[in-house]
Amino acid sequence: MPFPIRFKHCPNCGAAVDYRIPADDNRERAVCPACASIHYQNPLNVVGTLPVLEEDGRVLLCRRAIEPRHGLWTLPAGFMELGETTAQGALRETQEEAGAQIELLPLYSLLNVVKVGQVHLFYRARLLSSRFEPGPESLEARLFAEEEVPWDSIAFRTTRETLARFFDDRRAGRPFELFSMDLQ
Repeated sequence: MPFPIRFKHCPNCGAAVDYRIPADDNRERAVCPACASIHYQNPLNVVGTLPVLEEDGRVLLCRRAIEPRHGLWTLPAGFMELGETTAQGALRETQEEAGAQIELLPLYSLLNVVKVGQVHLFYRARLLSSRFEPGPESLEARLFAEEEVPWDSIAFRTTRETLARFFDDRRAGRPFELFSMDLQ
């Protein structure tokens, strides 16, 4: 397994696990020698929005108050929680990080970040107000026109790729259709 976070103990009984390929599988898994449970590790979903103020086309970015990438800019996003849909998670994260009121639009980008075992999903969103109240994970929330985006201070490649595609589509007058990308 290429990921640094691995099971050490069985979540069911607490025994130390072994890593091996189970008889009915083709991948190495954490297998408990005490209770025979097989534990799977799957990618984490990061959900967020690409909020746009329609009057002038500016996008909302948040400056991070937490690690990783403290002080850098990103789209409002975070880990999806159990018991919520991707859309519900994107709405929640936008409210938590930016205090922004939005109307959720269709899914815009799906980025597979294989190296860290994550899938990032960004929905387009229409800002209903230009007033924000950044939460504890954001130092500030601000609107940017394309030429104002702090490209050298963008926290994550998934944010950079989503923003670049959005502005390219907007300039070219293309419809905002879902795009997908694999990042290593």
